[in-house]
Amino acid sequence: MAEIVSVSGGKVRGTSDRGVTRFLGIPYAAAPVGPARFEAPRPVAEWSGVRDALEFGPTCVQSPYPPPIHALLGSDGIPGDDYLNVNVWTPEQGGSGLPVLVWIHGGAFVRGSNARAIYDGSSFARDGVVMVSINYRLGVSGFAAVPGSASNRGLRDQIFALEWVQENITAFGGDPGNVTVFGESAGGMSVVALLASPRARGLFRRAIAQSANGSGVATAEDAGKVAGQLAQVLGIEPTVAAFGALGPEALRTAQDAVALALMTDPDPARWGASIITNGLGIMSFFPVIDGDIVPERPTDVLVTQPDLTVPLLTGWTAEEFRFFTFPVGLAAAITEHTLPQFLGRYGVGPAVADCYAAHRPGATPADVFAAVVTDLVFRDDVMRIAEATATAGNPAFVYEFAWRTPVPDLGACHVMEIPFVFDRLDAAPALTGPTPPQPLADEVHRAWVRFATQGDPGWSRFDPATRTVHVFDAPHSHDVADPRADELRALRRARLGTPVS
Repeated sequence: MAEIVSVSGGKVRGTSDRGVTRFLGIPYAAAPVGPARFEAPRPVAEWSGVRDALEFGPTCVQSPYPPPIHALLGSDGIPGDDYLNVNVWTPEQGGSGLPVLVWIHGGAFVRGSNARAIYDGSSFARDGVVMVSINYRLGVSGFAAVPGSASNRGLRDQIFALEWVQENITAFGGDPGNVTVFGESAGGMSVVALLASPRARGLFRRAIAQSANGSGVATAEDAGKVAGQLAQVLGIEPTVAAFGALGPEALRTAQDAVALALMTDPDPARWGASIITNGLGIMSFFPVIDGDIVPERPTDVLVTQPDLTVPLLTGWTAEEFRFFTFPVGLAAAITEHTLPQFLGRYGVGPAVADCYAAHRPGATPADVFAAVVTDLVFRDDVMRIAEATATAGNPAFVYEFAWRTPVPDLGACHVMEIPFVFDRLDAAPALTGPTPPQPLADEVHRAWVRFATQGDPGWSRFDPATRTVHVFDAPHSHDVADPRADELRALRRARLGTPVS
């Protein structure tokens, strides 16, 4: 692979090492500064000569994770305006027509970047896949519903980046007709939103949604309420001109203040029911139903219009919500007496806890809470989307990542599968402990490569009749037909009010 290639904007220089050529921090859109922060993405300005693509590019302004989560994940923060950038990893020996994977990072739509060691694409390039990782606008910059602004700017950035891939990936040896988009958490939710978006049609052939749902969206009216609260914090009028006049640090500070206010006073009258319910008390700025990029709730779109689906690999970790329950200290507040109250915040009736507890002898109330909300937020939507995909005749493959880390209290929690997917166990010892099983990483990574290459990860297709799920675990993985089906049925029956994500 040549270390200098031509892309939209000009020539870029990469570097090769151990069989992989990498190009880092390539801008795919113009820097979104000033009022342009709240506009749709625009083409990048051309540069002269050869631009070095040797280091990761800037990241969208964000605050560090709180200390307990920072200890597990680290935080992101590379200053600069050209944060709408991509990284590309490709086999050093070159080639053409190679499969392409495009990674969308997570971070609750307010944090994260493509610059993390855990997202290094070298292992995919090593195995014959061109991998691209993208940055997009986050928080206020990406999702605040400022009157007069372009809606869902973060998702528009993702679409713009996928268009960049279509135009430029051949220069890196990739096949624009064989692109698989994949992401985890907010990145997985983005994948589901892109599946349901008419604006993303034709930009990818397959999709991988890890720990995702398609219900975490706000109504335009409720998102407007949050933008109004943001303007109050800043002491400005809620207009593009007023917001655009502020620097990124002022926006970040106000964003943090709104997030704190939302968590301490989750009043639907103040914020809107969809913010409280679909944001789960965790997200304050996230995708908005706008009739354009997000026409309706993505899960509903895919269930009612299954012809929009594409071949899909999707799944969850077996104990997702332990990540949001134990490290931050929430578990200590969940007792036998408070459990109904905590579940009630998520629209779940108390009878569900009895069903889950009966299957988990010796489980604490916090254990039961985490199990219920794992299914509520992740497994239920994943299964619905898989059902819609299979109904349309597209292949769907569903997994559960069940390996439990020896790190206390985490179990098979949210994020745990990522170092296995990227075959980067060395980059996540705080999550996996010092001796995670390399054979499991080999297996998981190989499945993602197979799916991107030939559309089959190596286990039975999901069928609505049998609902086969592949369980990743050590020392042995295995298929299970409709695991814990009675719990999911109980959860669906006993929800209170409007179903949530």
